[in-house]
Amino acid sequence: MRVAIIGFGAVGQGVAAVLADPVHGFTLTGVADSRSAIMNGDGLNPEEILAKKKETGLCGIEGKSAADILASGVFDILVEASPTNANGGEPATSLIRSTLRSGRHVVTSNKGPIASAYHELKAIADEQKVGLGYEATVAGAVPVINGIRHGLAGNTIRSLYGILNGTCNYILTRMRDEGLTYQQALQEARDLGYAEADPTYDVKGIDAAIKLVILANTLLGMNVTLSDVDISGIDLVTVEALNLAEDEGSTVRLIGEIIPERKIIRVSPRVLALDHPLVVDGTLNAIQVCTDMAGHVTFIGRGAGAQPTASAILADLISIRDYYGGRS
Repeated sequence: MRVAIIGFGAVGQGVAAVLADPVHGFTLTGVADSRSAIMNGDGLNPEEILAKKKETGLCGIEGKSAADILASGVFDILVEASPTNANGGEPATSLIRSTLRSGRHVVTSNKGPIASAYHELKAIADEQKVGLGYEATVAGAVPVINGIRHGLAGNTIRSLYGILNGTCNYILTRMRDEGLTYQQALQEARDLGYAEADPTYDVKGIDAAIKLVILANTLLGMNVTLSDVDISGIDLVTVEALNLAEDEGSTVRLIGEIIPERKIIRVSPRVLALDHPLVVDGTLNAIQVCTDMAGHVTFIGRGAGAQPTASAILADLISIRDYYGGRS
């Protein structure tokens, strides 16, 4: 199947690198970044495009855009990997909507459209009989969405708890292990590329909250928005608080929580015993689901970065290809 990539930052480039391997069986036919685009229905060379991006900052012809790729129709699946806008998900939401309406599949790593418009987008996909994949929006390489939807099919989800932001987990891990202050650990996370120059979405708990909204709406039958989430971040957590928890055989982690029956959905720093399954270190993500039949099931893995996210996108691409039999 032919694949076009919209958004050519770290994630988009990671996907292009994966598609360069012919073993996966996909043909890259379009790429767009914020200032340029390139398309060819017969196929593009991912390695050449990646080299050009590294050398010039452009993936294609300056002045061309995602709109040109959409108008060309030279793809069967669109990979939408532009940056997240938590307030409505635009312009990605409109782009995904129009692509689905055109009868083409979409795979996205963009949390904004799925958090703000999932039910609408899924309805369009169902009407057009096309796929909408979004595994990469939550927990990177950890197959939590497909794991719950398919692996725990038939179970009633009583609660879901998780570490959904690797940046926060890294900061708290370093504060506990090395006695760093919050500011010192945050700066280290920036230096290593784990935190953005403006880390507000991460450290204030907003990123984790967006992921909770996605999980609630797509897996748990809820209809919530970001404003429904009770959010507290880690920016007020101190070394003293971590030391006190350590003395009691515990530590502090930023936990997202959903209890559907009680309509609870919140993100906050929580004290957990050191041997709790959710106490993972560094940038790992961990999600624990409590079900009626399977009991407690825990997913742990790499939750961020170009390669883990590309892994989740590739899984969705393969699922769509196999399910729809190659038809666009």
